[in-house]
Amino acid sequence: MDPTNKPPSPTPNYSLYQREILKRGGTMGVLPNFSVHADELEESTKKKLNERAYFYANSNAGLGWTNRANREAFYRWRIIPRMLVDTNVRDLSTELFGHRIPAPILFAPVGISKLYAPGGELVPAKIAGELGLPYCLSTASSQPIEDVAAANDQGASTKNESNSVHRYSGPNGGDAQSPRFFQLYMGHDDELTISLLERAWKSGFDVCMFTVDTWQLGWRPTDMNVTNYVYVGNEMGESDPVFMRKHGEELTSDSGKWVDSSVWHGKAHTWEKIPWLIKQWKRISGGRPFAEDAIRAFEVGCEGIVVTNHAGRQVDGAVGSLEVLPEIVDAVGDKMKIIFDSGIRTGADVFKAIALGAHAVQVGRLYVWGMSHEGEAGCRHVMKSLLADLDILMTVAGYASITKDVNRKALKYNPHGTYPRGEHAKL
Repeated sequence: MDPTNKPPSPTPNYSLYQREILKRGGTMGVLPNFSVHADELEESTKKKLNERAYFYANSNAGLGWTNRANREAFYRWRIIPRMLVDTNVRDLSTELFGHRIPAPILFAPVGISKLYAPGGELVPAKIAGELGLPYCLSTASSQPIEDVAAANDQGASTKNESNSVHRYSGPNGGDAQSPRFFQLYMGHDDELTISLLERAWKSGFDVCMFTVDTWQLGWRPTDMNVTNYVYVGNEMGESDPVFMRKHGEELTSDSGKWVDSSVWHGKAHTWEKIPWLIKQWKRISGGRPFAEDAIRAFEVGCEGIVVTNHAGRQVDGAVGSLEVLPEIVDAVGDKMKIIFDSGIRTGADVFKAIALGAHAVQVGRLYVWGMSHEGEAGCRHVMKSLLADLDILMTVAGYASITKDVNRKALKYNPHGTYPRGEHAKL
């Protein structure tokens, strides 16, 4: 890891972050404050959060079998290393909805983030800006749209090797300095929906991601154990003029009015509503893990789809997202942008999802666990570690370009074995 032996590359040498950590420990005796090994990171989060925050971040539907299926699916796909390949210059960059980004990784929309750090969504928004990676804001945010946009631009304001890769020449309503997308939970008040979309557009969010699987919370017994129906995160509603005009007085007697009426409202939409939404917002990505739904999304005018099962939080016993990714790619991969979500923990996971045809992946729980430990510093450490992990993996496995070299030929499927847990070196 000689830092002087690094020729100019299209994207940063993220791998040097590991060297930085090792050298700081070896020469100064300074060790990381927490482990970024995914299993250890999840476990140590228990000591950093209260019960309600921990369970809201980590609870799954039912027995958690869908969450397990997500991880088992990654275990079954094995990377095929290539030897004697020159990977001294690597390119992790890709294009997504007109944005040139330094790596195919997005910050997934995670609501009510004040549970994990006082700044809530401002924390990952700022770090995403620092890295030049897309930040996706949830409708269930515990910070107003406008404040999150400002935090994202603040992070991007100091240029570095990573965020300097970002390029975008498309339309943007808020002169955004960094890529940011808006995730929509859509209620049945069209005036309110339009208000949210207009606020997002004016604040520089230029992609709308419509979530279609969580109009009602899934059956989450571990949340019920601590009666965890979190009535925080009203900031999105309290900052919206339409919502406050219609429901402001009700908030004084019912603190759950925003969540109950506009987020997890309990009344499903159908495909017939999508053309109306597309009229309001030209770019839309919807999440649904079946090939026929992907085809339908393309047919009604969507430009992208998020392949997700909501990280196993909605339907217990469902297929793992990675299991169905190949058939979705075969159906619409040449027609739509495909973002993969659910179960990403490592650089190898990112590699496998891209190899199976995703254009990018979303990471949620990882950065939540990081910010739960040390706020901005923890979130930054986890995401820089993930980038370093991916960069090093491509280096030693013999793959120089994430878009040109990483495809299904890089993987071998093994249907046997059981996903291991806890089988690693630890103190």
